[in-house]
Amino acid sequence: MDILNVTEKLYVDNSIVSTELHTYQPFISSKFDYNDEIRIPIQELDAYTLPSESLLYIEGALLNNEDKYTKKLKFVNNGIAFLFREIRFELNGVIIDSVRNVGLASTLKGYVSFNTNESIKLQNAGWFPDRKESDRILVDDNGKFNVSIPLKILLGFFEDYKKIILNMKQELVLIRASNDLDAVFFKDDTTPPTTTVETPKVSIDKLCWKIPHITVDIPQQLALTKILESNKELLIGFRSWEIIEYSSLPETTRHTWPVKTTSKLEAPRHVIIAFQIDIGQVTKDMSQFDNVDLSNIRIFLNSERYPYHDLYLNFKENKYSALYEMYADFRHSYYGTSIEPMFSPEKFKSIYPVTHIDCSHQKEFLQTGSIVMRVEFETNANIKKETSAYCLILHDKVFSYNPLTKIVKPL
Repeated sequence: MDILNVTEKLYVDNSIVSTELHTYQPFISSKFDYNDEIRIPIQELDAYTLPSESLLYIEGALLNNEDKYTKKLKFVNNGIAFLFREIRFELNGVIIDSVRNVGLASTLKGYVSFNTNESIKLQNAGWFPDRKESDRILVDDNGKFNVSIPLKILLGFFEDYKKIILNMKQELVLIRASNDLDAVFFKDDTTPPTTTVETPKVSIDKLCWKIPHITVDIPQQLALTKILESNKELLIGFRSWEIIEYSSLPETTRHTWPVKTTSKLEAPRHVIIAFQIDIGQVTKDMSQFDNVDLSNIRIFLNSERYPYHDLYLNFKENKYSALYEMYADFRHSYYGTSIEPMFSPEKFKSIYPVTHIDCSHQKEFLQTGSIVMRVEFETNANIKKETSAYCLILHDKVFSYNPLTKIVKPL
């Protein structure tokens, strides 16, 4: 027994000598306008980098269309992520992971992933899930802001792959959105309120990628060099995030949504479904989701149904405990950690009435051939006009790379 091993020797791990944060700038450091593609390369092949702990640092200003700051324009929760319509990570020119509609995807994922303490830490990244509409977040009296966003809250690769990268060119690519209507909302707190709605314009003045460089001790240096020279393929496994939108749902109570067809290797493991009404308005907070009075919801992978039983929901009668349990169980199922939901049942109903469906355990026949995924749901009343549905799919992805030949390929 360990408690009786009084002669046990102490062990100090000196395999890592130092960890230093290095900053990388975009190719064109002054071009961050709407629809621009921003590329940040790492050309140092001999450096041991740790992408999972890297950060995206951004400075800028929240202004109106007259280049003036006004307190009536406010960032939504996770607003900086909404400034970009796509983010991707490339290894030697091959796309390893990408996410479109970055703000919505990372917000949906964040609400089920983070607990209260993690949310406090992520205020430094622009994460304010509990803020009130009247609160001013991120900006100072001149509209200036700066954030450090851990890339693991934006891309599944950075969250799951926790090893260094050997001898490969890396590139982070971001594409600005076509406008800032999703990142900012207009709220007039004056009395009486003005009838003029202002249009936001967020300027990005500085953007860079900060990534740890790892310096190792001599024995580890020799071991890594041996791996490099062995011409061996190294595996990269992670869970990728894919968001699919169904805009303008039919105004009925029963819906069938054929979401996608995929391969067995990219079978959905977790699915998060949410709804929003009247999107595309500057008066709409895109970080909050709407209650459409669901009565039942399920997904099908081919003929397999998740969850197996009907839910019998009715939000008007406060019958949503089954949906809350499914939401709260995400951390335990996805990360293997304790159940620590960010929201109470009351806040879940008002801010985040979404559906998390765990389909990580699948029958053997689903592991062969293609998989057709569809969503079926019913509501207690007709869906309102201009209602959009979102389906965030978390699925497996595997790549291999050879640090000697520089070949990268999906498996």
